[in-house]
Amino acid sequence: MIFKNDLQFSRSLDEQDPLKNMRDAFIIPQHNGTDAIYLCGNSLGLQPKAVQTEVAKQLSAWATKGVEGWFDGVEPWLDYQQSLKGTLEDILGAGAHEISIMNSLTVNLHLLMVSFYQPTNKRYKILMEGGAFPSDQYAVESQVRYHGLEPDDTIIEVFPREGEYTLHTEDIIQAINDHADELSLVLFSGINYYTGQFFDIKAITEAAHAVGVCAGFDLAHAAGNVPLKLHEWKADFACWCSYKYLNSGPGGISGIFVHEKHHSDITLDRFAGWWGNRRSTQFKMEKGFDPEAGADGWQVSTAPILLMAAHKAALSAHGSAGGIGKLRQKSLRLTGYFEFLINSVNTGIGEELFKIITPTDPEHRGAQLSIICQQNGKAIFDYLTEHGVIGDWREPDVIRLSAVPLYNTFTEVYLTGQLLAEAAKKFN
Repeated sequence: MIFKNDLQFSRSLDEQDPLKNMRDAFIIPQHNGTDAIYLCGNSLGLQPKAVQTEVAKQLSAWATKGVEGWFDGVEPWLDYQQSLKGTLEDILGAGAHEISIMNSLTVNLHLLMVSFYQPTNKRYKILMEGGAFPSDQYAVESQVRYHGLEPDDTIIEVFPREGEYTLHTEDIIQAINDHADELSLVLFSGINYYTGQFFDIKAITEAAHAVGVCAGFDLAHAAGNVPLKLHEWKADFACWCSYKYLNSGPGGISGIFVHEKHHSDITLDRFAGWWGNRRSTQFKMEKGFDPEAGADGWQVSTAPILLMAAHKAALSAHGSAGGIGKLRQKSLRLTGYFEFLINSVNTGIGEELFKIITPTDPEHRGAQLSIICQQNGKAIFDYLTEHGVIGDWREPDVIRLSAVPLYNTFTEVYLTGQLLAEAAKKFN
């Protein structure tokens, strides 16, 4: 499509948008009495209107049934999460038996590393992207120390080439091959939180398997953002949060994926808890952990039903949109239009004031665009904020903006482009 830097054109795109009514399912933050332009779904997604209803249902069940809510009612809590897995199957490209909804992201990463990071004297190193989100770095460092190893000697980080901001898949594969005999695990994010780069999960997994190690992924910025095929790509494990593109609330419930090929592997260590025990024997209260079949056998603690209720409401919005495929179609056009508008600002002022470091190839990115402000970045970001654009600032000079297909519009990204143009003139 040939884009135009024109308000009428952006409005025509909104009119043609088959998902235009999805915005009505969300509560839009206000700025001076009008809808703010919310471009921060990469950090926290908006609240679906249905959340209050779903949470209220479970509060009512608690009030009227007490402990019997686990077994009685329209939605008994004991199996509550099973009804949520259908939409996640589409979002993740996985079978329901490979998914479990549980805990928070970093807790799940730790639990999965207990199983999939089993270092030996020869194979003990972990390969990951340089500049991974700090929580992942801290988790990996602590896991390494738990095994009596030193992070500097054990963690291999793959960084972009000199003068570049994103990684080449061939460089990741080369690093895996270079360390083939000493690797114990390959651990990457699905999308890098800073640059917005969507990594080639299939290629990374194949390279890891070729040298005999497992590949795991933190999908915090990928789940609900880009199409995934975790089962088909044969990823060994993954975890994600639900509060970004899955819109399930601040600190919302997380989830895990464990490929079915590992479900019967009794050599895998795991930290056990009562909630992961086989359902058929759970209430016998006997010694000796007997894991539930599938990914649910990695559960530890009792399901937090109120968090799951918010998650259910959010997932229903994804289902109403027709699945991740339709969301991706809009996302490609929406982010492509945003990229065009930002580049138009640079053309208008005769210099690359706003340098997009997110890959230009749509197949290698999701909704997020990360923009280096070459001059006066914080002042420009503050100008956006003052005029009702909610985005994200990352030191020292990056603005992250994400146009989410569930609730953002083409007109919103057009207006943001206009504000960037105004700020460019004002501060440079």
